[in-house]
Amino acid sequence: VQLQASGGGLVQAGGSLRLSCAASGAFLRINDMGWYRQAPGKQRELVAKIPDRGSTKYADAVKGRFIISRDGAKNTVDLQMNSLKPEDSAVYYCYANAFRSNVEVGDYWGQGTQVTVSS
Repeated sequence: VQLQASGGGLVQAGGSLRLSCAASGAFLRINDMGWYRQAPGKQRELVAKIPDRGSTKYADAVKGRFIISRDGAKNTVDLQMNSLKPEDSAVYYCYANAFRSNVEVGDYWGQGTQVTVSS
């Protein structure tokens, strides 16, 4: 499973950015898709994830500001980030949990895209 992320960049505080990620390759089904982020000197943390069925999950720090969406037919996941803050600055990683076969399931990661929010 390959994940190709796009979007990101530099924005002023209070601005918006949109991240997109597309999954490709050989897989039977994708379970969760989502976004994690990692700031310098910090651990990678969940930003938001969306299952193929069920409720989305957001980190407390982004609730009310970020919106995750998914297109199951296209195997894509987007993250709309609004009211950005300098503390949102990080490398953002697309994530998917997918079945490659009926018995093989795993976690997959995109290459990471930089988001920088200036104050």
